[in-house]
Amino acid sequence: MNRLKYAEIIGVVLTIILGSLLHFIYNWSGGNRVVALFSPMNESIWEHLKMLFFPYMLYTILEYVYIGKNYPNFITAKCIGVICGLILIPIVSTIYTSILETNYLVLDILLFILSIIVSYVVSYHILMDQTMNADYICKIILILITIVFIVFTLYPPEFSLFLDPTTNSYGINASEF
Repeated sequence: MNRLKYAEIIGVVLTIILGSLLHFIYNWSGGNRVVALFSPMNESIWEHLKMLFFPYMLYTILEYVYIGKNYPNFITAKCIGVICGLILIPIVSTIYTSILETNYLVLDILLFILSIIVSYVVSYHILMDQTMNADYICKIILILITIVFIVFTLYPPEFSLFLDPTTNSYGINASEF
């Protein structure tokens, strides 16, 4: 198995583990508002996207140091990979909850794992192909995604993606931040 495949498999496993732990960190921190910026602070679909994005990006930084410098399209691959995973979660979640008229924890967990696998598989194929390279644009996109996570944590739009189904509320009060 080549180094890239090995690195991507490690990425899948670590992202699953770190993302799963991230689900609980906000509560473990006693509701620390800074922790809420990168950790889910409610049960909305939007907040759960953080469980994929931030561990994936952390591993991307580590992977870049280890192997990424060998791939001129590394940032492009990682950016497109994580975007695919981030898009997959709300689409599949919305479809399955519309059909089943409720959400199920086991399906949510499987969707989380599937989205991580998809992110890394897409990234791997782009890295192997090496014809697509938009690293400068993708750096900006990843920074913008990070900013959007922070802004929408503080000021979530009143849209179903941001609705916490357990409390029927949106986000945290930014004025108390």
